[in-house]
Amino acid sequence: MTSALCSCLTSILTYETYKSVVVRSWPLGIVYRLMQLIIISYFVGYVFLYERAYQVADTATESSVITKVKGFGRLNNAVMDVADYIYPPQGEGVFSIITKIIKTDNQFQGRCSETEKEFNCSTNADCLQHLGSVQADGIITGACNTSAGYCEIEGWCPAEDDKVDIKPMPEFVNFTIYIKNTIRFPRFNVSRENFPSTKSIKNCTYDKNTDPFCPIFRVGYILDETQQNVTLLADKGGEIGINIEWRCNLDHNVNSCVPTYSFSKLDAPFQNASLSKGYNFRFAKYYKTEDGTDYRCLHKAFAVRFDVMVTGIARKFSLIPTVINVITAVTSVGMGTVLCDLILLHCSKGAQYYKEKKFEEVSEEQIHESLTLKPGSQLSIRRGNSSCNDSGAVSLSTNC
Repeated sequence: MTSALCSCLTSILTYETYKSVVVRSWPLGIVYRLMQLIIISYFVGYVFLYERAYQVADTATESSVITKVKGFGRLNNAVMDVADYIYPPQGEGVFSIITKIIKTDNQFQGRCSETEKEFNCSTNADCLQHLGSVQADGIITGACNTSAGYCEIEGWCPAEDDKVDIKPMPEFVNFTIYIKNTIRFPRFNVSRENFPSTKSIKNCTYDKNTDPFCPIFRVGYILDETQQNVTLLADKGGEIGINIEWRCNLDHNVNSCVPTYSFSKLDAPFQNASLSKGYNFRFAKYYKTEDGTDYRCLHKAFAVRFDVMVTGIARKFSLIPTVINVITAVTSVGMGTVLCDLILLHCSKGAQYYKEKKFEEVSEEQIHESLTLKPGSQLSIRRGNSSCNDSGAVSLSTNC
């Protein structure tokens, strides 16, 4: 029991120190230096230069977008201005330019026949199956209007007929969109805006090559950038994204913090769908006659919807992440030593010999014996006299 306890304490109360063994081997030296080169290149090229690990970043942006559209077009034999074709009222980051409108005039509350072919009928029994349908233009009563051949509804009459042929407004491609964007990075208390001087803004139109910082965009240019079929877009509507990206390095002059613009078609996944093609919505204008009857004019509008999306990231030098990543880089260089040790001690032909040279166990009895035999000497695997200049390193050579 005592011997077991003593053995346990001896195994616990030990101290390990590194022993330096120099192996003169070209293949192993090449592997070691190559590993160091790869690790250093990774940290310098990717971590510090590409990922900029010496900086802290702020992505919690505070942003505001104001839009204004200008232009005139002709639709249904009427000249349309901003108040007619922008919905909802301009000034927000999401707005629509109406390109086609189907009107149903003078609707009133009452009963009338449907206009959709799926509600064809010859008897009341044909209409009972449609009770509660949400596809109708009103509440299905269950009665069949045999003279019209359609089921009867209760609601706003006459029912909308959106199969009429209306030509869209072709001039919308020449409209201009002014986007005023301000952004703030709260971590660094830095605010920026996307508009240049007043003199420049009056005479510019955005072009990614000749005028990339102008905040005034021609609709036709945006559609060309997203490779749109303008005729189909005007007829069915669609969704376009205007992306404003801020990538700012605040270690440089703050005036170099400027936005870049890009454009995308947001409804591209629905391009080949049989349903939900394009973009449309309905709105109504109400009025009342002298006899007190309520009427409305229903508008089914086909429009190009624009979503202005702002993203941003600002970076600035910080001592703490720099120190952390430098220490990580220095310690990671030691991975080359680990790999070479694995090769040397487990994969090489002289693995057992290398193990004997690398690992040595020294007990207190050996120390006392050494001091007794050679007073004043140092413990070393070298034979003969030792001195304070003795590093304790063992040099092993292999043939090239």
